[in-house]
Amino acid sequence: MTITLSEKRLPTKVDGTLAGLPDLILGGAVFNYIYKSDPENIPATAMVDEAFSKGMSAIDTSAYYGPSEVILGGVLDKLKEKWPRESYYICTKAGRVSQDLFDYTKEGIRASVERSLDVLHTTYADVVYVHDVEFKKPEEILEAVTTLHEMRKEGKIHYVGISGYPVDFLASMCEILRDQGVPVDIVLSYSNMCLQNTLLLESLDRFKLAGVQKVLNGSPLSMSLLRSQPTHSFHPAPESLNKAVSKVVEYTKSQDVELADLALRYAFAKFPGGTVVGVSTVEELQAALDNYWLAKSESVSDQEMFDNVKSLYGDQWNLTWTSGNIAGNA
Repeated sequence: MTITLSEKRLPTKVDGTLAGLPDLILGGAVFNYIYKSDPENIPATAMVDEAFSKGMSAIDTSAYYGPSEVILGGVLDKLKEKWPRESYYICTKAGRVSQDLFDYTKEGIRASVERSLDVLHTTYADVVYVHDVEFKKPEEILEAVTTLHEMRKEGKIHYVGISGYPVDFLASMCEILRDQGVPVDIVLSYSNMCLQNTLLLESLDRFKLAGVQKVLNGSPLSMSLLRSQPTHSFHPAPESLNKAVSKVVEYTKSQDVELADLALRYAFAKFPGGTVVGVSTVEELQAALDNYWLAKSESVSDQEMFDNVKSLYGDQWNLTWTSGNIAGNA
């Protein structure tokens, strides 16, 4: 009997270690009002059940993502008989409270994690990141990471991480934290390993030297930039990059290829670490899985299109934008 792409299962082993994290992780940022006006109406239960059934045995969320943790916690509680806690990973984040409010104090971080555990219906989180570290000073980040290390000793956290956008700043902070005796185990960056930007891939050796065990790629579609549909209005890309993406969209349409599909396959094919994928329907989830298996197939080659797209970007390839207190190349 022939197994279709969407029926295939990721070769994952949920053993509690970072090495056991699957290649694809279900992103929880979509359960937030910034992406959806009604995140409560996303078919979360069906999506989580389907993801776990296909080996995507990990979710990524945050205290900052509006109702995301509450929604996912309700789903996990509903599915607990089918999917017991030890059968999947929970990755969440602390420190960012709202768009312009952060609390990296010991009290703030501890309270955030305790709330996350409560609404996610769990006694521990596999991973907790200090969220969007580029907005804060190194000494504040140090306090937050130190607090997570303390909670790790208490068994409430298994691995400590930091997340954010600027790759160079993330790597620098990992080096500082290593030298301070509180190294991070895992790093998550977004929009920096996609069909426009490979800075995260180019920095893997630096993270490894800083003691980081796992580097994850978030938002392979660069927060909606890399698709044929309109980019979300909140996207910070400069006009020069938007114009370059418009050329890329025209090219992929001429090849009868959806840019989002090509972008997913690029990230899956080129990045050796895990990727956090945000979807809002079961159909989108299945499409992401199909693109994963196509990217891993030796019979499918997108390299010529990858090369043509890169040439269309010109000097916009690897261009970044300002985030937090760090100036990018925009």
